[in-house]
Amino acid sequence: MTEGSILPKIIKFTLPVMLAGILQLLYNAADMIVVGKFAEPGSLGSVGATSALINLIVNLFVGLSVGACVSVARYYGKGDDEGVSRTSNTAVVIALIGGVILGIFGFFMCRPLLQLMGTPADVIDRATLYMKIYFIGLPGNMLYNFGSAVMRGCGDTRRPLRYLASAGIVNVALNLIFVIVFHLGVAGVAVATITAQAISAALVLRFLFRSDSASRISLKTLRIDKNELKLIAGIGLPSGVQGSVFSISNVLIQSSVNSFGSIVMDGNTAAQNIEGFVYISMNSVSQAALTFVSQNYGVKNYDRIKRAVGLSCILAGVVGLILGFAAFGFSDSLISLYSNLEAPNPQVAYYAKIRLSMIATTYLTCGIMDVLSNCVRGIGHSTVSMIVSLLGACAFRVLWIYTVFAADHTLQTLYISYPASWIITDFAHLTCFILLFKRLKKRRPAEVETPVRS
Repeated sequence: MTEGSILPKIIKFTLPVMLAGILQLLYNAADMIVVGKFAEPGSLGSVGATSALINLIVNLFVGLSVGACVSVARYYGKGDDEGVSRTSNTAVVIALIGGVILGIFGFFMCRPLLQLMGTPADVIDRATLYMKIYFIGLPGNMLYNFGSAVMRGCGDTRRPLRYLASAGIVNVALNLIFVIVFHLGVAGVAVATITAQAISAALVLRFLFRSDSASRISLKTLRIDKNELKLIAGIGLPSGVQGSVFSISNVLIQSSVNSFGSIVMDGNTAAQNIEGFVYISMNSVSQAALTFVSQNYGVKNYDRIKRAVGLSCILAGVVGLILGFAAFGFSDSLISLYSNLEAPNPQVAYYAKIRLSMIATTYLTCGIMDVLSNCVRGIGHSTVSMIVSLLGACAFRVLWIYTVFAADHTLQTLYISYPASWIITDFAHLTCFILLFKRLKKRRPAEVETPVRS
């Protein structure tokens, strides 16, 4: 990534990450479709009601995996194999410890937190059951996230894709067996999910243990290196805090959706799953931008960073524009996939289309926001990225809920807070990047280091 044509390399990196994300969403969509069609009415909303809360709990450690990816990318760009090895081993230990701690916390705290969110009585029992099972399998989720982050930092996006594909096939098969054959409902979906996560984690760990590259781990070297932990935390904690606080605003929005009842919750969940395919495609571009900028930052190739940022923003915007309008244009067919076969409810589709019309069609602004945020993070200003995102998106949404939405209690008013916050944050991130990049170039040495890796 430190030499050669920029756009082809960004696309080459993006496509496997995008396919992996889409595969993961397909498996999640399979969860929703199976539970929406074959479980009792309200089950779809039960599973959907948990997503914002789960993200709130786990996003801090997911942010640390971003720190691991950036750290590995910098060492890899400079050709520092020892640094890659230390970071890889540290990242795996963090994942295991974090997965266990968060799993225990989530298992025991899920019901009280769902109650705080105002989850309806006809939904909360199934939502609690789903979350308890999900958190039992959280260590596997964390190990896959950190392990694949290490691999992406070295430029390897294909193996995580293959591992995810293998685990996802198992997930879909178990969904059908547990829900349709054994009638386990949301519990069956949850068991299928954690089984698939365990398989993907096992495949990633097998590669890292057997690898002959710098990212190799072993039982003898598996330990937390204090210096690498500081580096990972310095980059990743702001990202994790940003994700967690983002989730707080999303929890408030989900709580607001809950106030409209279980039918609206079902429609909101269906729309969220459809939007997820648009988001993950744009976010894959931002992941490519993060690794690209980080590797070139490691070798002080600043002109290349500038070109990569512009191309990444354009690519994310085009992807978001095309897929966002496609999601809305084909919404009737897509939403019907989530309808209960025995008791289809046209109101579910109606409420899902309200959300899609206001969010999917403006999603490109979210993709550009993620690219700019990761580029600021990639040039060493993760805290700035966090502060801008928290003020521009999270604080704005919270303020919106307690002022504008409180005065006009409608779904349209609630949903418009998303595009409004993305546009504000886009301009703030762009301004920060321009100012920070100018400072960076002023400190540029007379001779730029020769890139070691391509």
